[in-house]
Amino acid sequence: MRVLIATDAWRPQINGVVRSLEYLASEAPAFGANLAFITPGDFRTVPLPGYREIRLAFASIRRIERAIAAARPDSVHIATEGPIGWITRHVCRKRGYPFTTSYHTRFPEYLAARLPVPLRWSYAALRRFHNGGDGTMVGSPSLEQALKAHGFRNLMPWTRGVDADLFRPRARRPLNFPEPVFLYVGRVAVEKNLEAFLALDLPGSKVVVGDGPLRGCLQSRFPHAHFLGTRTGRALADVYASADVMVFPSLTDTFGMVLLEALACGLPVAAFPVMGPRDVIGESGCGCLDPDLRRAALGALLVPREKCRAYALTFTWRESVRQFLDNIGRAHGTPRCNDDRPAAAASAAT
Repeated sequence: MRVLIATDAWRPQINGVVRSLEYLASEAPAFGANLAFITPGDFRTVPLPGYREIRLAFASIRRIERAIAAARPDSVHIATEGPIGWITRHVCRKRGYPFTTSYHTRFPEYLAARLPVPLRWSYAALRRFHNGGDGTMVGSPSLEQALKAHGFRNLMPWTRGVDADLFRPRARRPLNFPEPVFLYVGRVAVEKNLEAFLALDLPGSKVVVGDGPLRGCLQSRFPHAHFLGTRTGRALADVYASADVMVFPSLTDTFGMVLLEALACGLPVAAFPVMGPRDVIGESGCGCLDPDLRRAALGALLVPREKCRAYALTFTWRESVRQFLDNIGRAHGTPRCNDDRPAAAASAAT
């Protein structure tokens, strides 16, 4: 199976969409799938006003038509609703290419947090975008229910995984902060509701990992918090290992991959009982979900770390990729290789 993925989110951005696509690309060959990408790196870009970390691509119909023709895909998957996503959707509709989409980000809520744009307007645009394809992949049951209520059709589950070799408990705490350490990992932006965490009266230390347009402001307002900037790979795993609780104050995330990373490091989660934390943590007992975030943070200190690690191991990227490819096969009625060996090895065996 050849799949072409069109995405507006790509390196050097650091977010759940980019990481999901990177793991998808690394694991798909084991299922006999050949993936290609259309990304902002294929075009001239400009920074998004007010959020320079995100770059908008000057995509063109002609270049995307050529990219699809060159890839000769069995299916196109549109991962984002940015310029690349909209133009790819237009080309697929015009040329009759089968395509699926995925819904990663609650853009109507993000936009409403910044501008006086009614939610119904934003949802109408996104409903038109996604319902034009053969299926839309969603990360959680809560998101599926919410989108159904807004008139979205053909929704398909696509969960996420965690790199349990990288994100794991460590015998020592690489960072030395007064304990207990309450950690936030993610963008430092208005939609993440980070102030709800920083304003809490908690013992020990508060640590923030990530960057974004609100960092300077929040760093000035909360000087006792430790802002470490962006961390990735082993450096990020070391921070998780130095913490006692992962605090996730967002009210708008659709999943929250950092939750799985924290759990894999043995870190319990404190969050509001909303979409994302409710789906990831559920009834696992690996965290505390409470409308009172302080009560949740203090309660999470009592959760056994080994329980968090064991639960995180049930989320694998191999299963996430299998689900993604199964969704495409069901959406388009096309078979795909179920053999877990690389395609070349499977071919040689026959």
